[in-house]
Amino acid sequence: MIRAAAPDPRAVPGWSLAIGRFLTHRLWRTDVVGTDRVPVGGPVILAANHTGFVDGPVVVGVAPRPVHMLVKEEMFTGPVGAVLHAAGHIPVDQVGGRAALVAALTVLRRGDAVGIFPEGNRGRGDAATAAAGVAWLAVNSGAPVVPVAVLGTRRTGESVGHVPGPLRRIAVEFGHPLHVERRTGMSGREAITHANELVRSALSGLVAAASARTGIALPTDDPNREPARASRRSGRRRDR
Repeated sequence: MIRAAAPDPRAVPGWSLAIGRFLTHRLWRTDVVGTDRVPVGGPVILAANHTGFVDGPVVVGVAPRPVHMLVKEEMFTGPVGAVLHAAGHIPVDQVGGRAALVAALTVLRRGDAVGIFPEGNRGRGDAATAAAGVAWLAVNSGAPVVPVAVLGTRRTGESVGHVPGPLRRIAVEFGHPLHVERRTGMSGREAITHANELVRSALSGLVAAASARTGIALPTDDPNREPARASRRSGRRRDR
């Protein structure tokens, strides 16, 4: 297991941003809307939907300020892992994930930006569900949450590990900041539940609106669920 820790404040070096911008604006054709909605200073959480392998680099490449992304720890191996560490990103143990959240909270408390995928795994990207990590960060840090719609990184039929070819049309839209407040008399659990639905609903609505605006559809398949469905169908055939 890789130990999650807050990255060095000097992390997210210039070369990392340059790579992200090369990918989004040279290799792919990325339409970006709403960068002015991201606070220029102070802590902020960028909460993006998740359909494809390159969503993280896309967010880093188009964000108007450096971002420390939460990335599943399986990616932190070999040369790719070395690059992720050097770029200041945070490994997430998807069984627990507490250490990654604490590391991200440290980043926010020093006034920097954190990027997170509330859905957890790559899938349809419609934000129909969201894990509570983003809400926990918002409630405990007081940082605003900016929903981010990412479209075009994976099309229907492409695997979740697919890397788009040159000139793929991608769209990113930053939403308006959400300010999460813990109301008087509200327990911590209630505050996180409320914040989680607030973020999930805003992200889902932004994704739908961005898709309608750009004409870029979400993938209609969810590779994370298809194997289970196929297994059930196979089982039914064997029972006959």
